[in-house]
Amino acid sequence: MPRTTPPEPARHIVIAGQAVAYQLRRSQRRTIGLSIDHRGLRIGAPTRARIGDIENLIHEHGQWVLDKLAAWRDRPAQGKLEINDGTVVFALGELLTVAFTDVGRSRWQFGPGTIYLRPDATHSASELLEKALREKARTVFAERLAIHAPRLGVGQPPLRLSSARTRWGSCSHHGGIALNWRLVLMPLAIVDYVVCHELAHLKEMNHSPRFWSVVEQLCPDWKARRLELRQLARQIPHF
Repeated sequence: MPRTTPPEPARHIVIAGQAVAYQLRRSQRRTIGLSIDHRGLRIGAPTRARIGDIENLIHEHGQWVLDKLAAWRDRPAQGKLEINDGTVVFALGELLTVAFTDVGRSRWQFGPGTIYLRPDATHSASELLEKALREKARTVFAERLAIHAPRLGVGQPPLRLSSARTRWGSCSHHGGIALNWRLVLMPLAIVDYVVCHELAHLKEMNHSPRFWSVVEQLCPDWKARRLELRQLARQIPHF
């Protein structure tokens, strides 16, 4: 199997006037490949392939890319996901395989590419997975707030996890920020966009042009990330 490098930060390209995010992963492969799934446009490319050549190929297949992304976006919302031994979920853009275990006392434990769950008669696998992901979400979201708040010249605000059906984040007039725990099921770049969006409300408690200029200060490609958030939102599983 060709040796691959970790995926690069999300890139963006404009196709027929539409901003499209794509994830690039390089390896020792010989050709450039395009694929689209619920995570969006993904590109596999040779290690030394030039960005210009990669994006020329994307443009050559531009209508196909737009059609496939639209098809994913318009699919029915993800239904309830049954959690079994071997179920795969995406957390922060990475594959995470569920593995049942009866070893140890912890109800759950994260390992490389794996989350170990110890369900029993009183704790279902779905319940444990949600609790584990909420714990992961709280840690990661707090870390992202700690990174981005100083860039805006504000203190790190109090964090609350939410389970809102239609809102990914909110900022109270008292300065507290709530983030939907299900954001942990999206790539980190999307988490950062929502974090930056809510932090910007500490400066502008509205959605005026001044607010969006603050967002852009923290997240220059916010438009593409917001589009990607909308594209992925309908595919987030519930369990």
